[in-house]
Order: sequence, then structure tokens, then C-alpha cells
Amino acid sequence: MSVSKDTSKSINGTLLSTVIFLAVVMVWIGVRLIFPDVPTVFAGTQPNNLGVTNGKLLPCPGTPNCVNSQSQEAEHSIESLTYQEDSETAIARLKDIINQQERTKIVSETDDYFYAQFTSHWMGFIDDVEFYVNENKGVIDVRSASRLGESDLGVNRQRIETIRQQFQ
Repeated sequence: MSVSKDTSKSINGTLLSTVIFLAVVMVWIGVRLIFPDVPTVFAGTQPNNLGVTNGKLLPCPGTPNCVNSQSQEAEHSIESLTYQEDSETAIARLKDIINQQERTKIVSETDDYFYAQFTSHWMGFIDDVEFYVNENKGVIDVRSASRLGESDLGVNRQRIETIRQQFQ
């Protein structure tokens, strides 16, 4: 059985493309293993409009990669964190939980608010997460949003639920 020259070229081209792809993946994995804290092209740009304005966190965008305890939209809505102790103790306990998370850093904080960045391990995506002690309601409001992409496969919601379990 003979193989035509066109078929042979096609097989060689496919093989070469596969080898190049695998080499790029291996280099990427190597770089992430050696330099896990270095931002990647997937880090996105830090938003400049985060924080609390008139007791409100920034609303979620129209994409499903965000949750916000102040949202009325079912897709984005998530329960606030509740606490029994005074707010200062609650926020200190919450910061301890956040500081124990891998690839996480608290970027800014005040007495009733803090902002943290969570970085995914392999691709280096950064999610922006905010916590606001809402004294009027006696809860800690939360917002967790991906910087890039359309879907987060439920990562932001799961993150807040995991934090909730540790916090309670």
C-alpha cells in the first residue's frame, strides 16, 4: 500500500503541529511551576472602579462570571456572610481565612472593607474579590468577579461558598 505525497505532507504537517503544540504546553507548565506568582497574559487588568460607593459594591457585569451578595439578579446573587461577634473580630477572622488561601493576596483594606486577588494556578487568571462589612444589615457583603472571559465555570460562586463554610 502506498501513500500519496499529498497525504504524506498532510500527516507530516499534522505531526509537526502536534509536536509544536505539545512543546508550547510543556514550556508553559514549566514556567508556571518555576514562577507560579508571575502574572501571565491571562491576568487581565486590575479594575479601577472597585470599592464601596454609598454602601454598594460594584454591580456584576452582564457576564455569568461574577457573584455579588447585593445583586437582585438570580444569576449573580449569592448570600452575604453572617457573623455573630463584633464586626472587627469578624473581618479579622475573614482576613485570616483569605490569607491562608493559595495564590491570594489582600491588595487594599479599610476598617470595613478589603479587596483581594485570587490567581488560578495553571493559567494565571486573576479574580477580584471584595468584602464589605455592611453595619446596617449586620452582614459582610461579598463580590467575586473574573477579569477575563465569559464563563468562570462556577469558580467565583464556589470560592465564596468555600469561604462561607470556613467562616461559619
